[in-house]
Amino acid sequence: MSKRLILAACLALPLAACATAVPSVEVTRFHVGDPARSGTVAIEEMPGNADVSLEFRTYAAAIAQEWQRVGFSTVPAGASSDYVALVSFQRSFRPSGQARNDRPVTVGMGGGIGSGGFSGMGVGVGINLSGKPKDIVTSQLHVQLRRRSDSATIWEGRAYTEARQGTPAAQPGIAAQKLAGALIGGYPGESGRTITVK
Repeated sequence: MSKRLILAACLALPLAACATAVPSVEVTRFHVGDPARSGTVAIEEMPGNADVSLEFRTYAAAIAQEWQRVGFSTVPAGASSDYVALVSFQRSFRPSGQARNDRPVTVGMGGGIGSGGFSGMGVGVGINLSGKPKDIVTSQLHVQLRRRSDSATIWEGRAYTEARQGTPAAQPGIAAQKLAGALIGGYPGESGRTITVK
């Protein structure tokens, strides 16, 4: 086997070790009859939202994009519209119940030229048994679609996902897009059923 092939194989190991699966999202939707399929909708913060912050803009943008994908036109919050999408979200952290085979893996690589022109390369894999496991980040999204004329809720959905702290999937922007896409994609969805979206 050539040195180039060995080097390519060794360089691929760290990438494979860092690859992580995209977490799934659990979604539950409720609606009565056949809810609206088009109209104008304003995205507004649900009264009593537990996580009031600038992060709301991130969630509002992701949700507006998804309503547009399923046939609605979005307008600014507070503007005249056929519907109002009330949004609540929350992020929480819990300690990871990490099993031994989930502990962080490190991959090291080294090479050198010895006396007499001999060259060699080695790859080492180490398992960190003493490192503190990262917390699990739970992201939850709750959306109600209401008619503005009478404030009647015509559709409602909840979604949540979990990711290990520090991974891309745990970042607020990525979580917002993933939750909004899973929840509103396939609108209106089957009422009263919890599904898993990958």
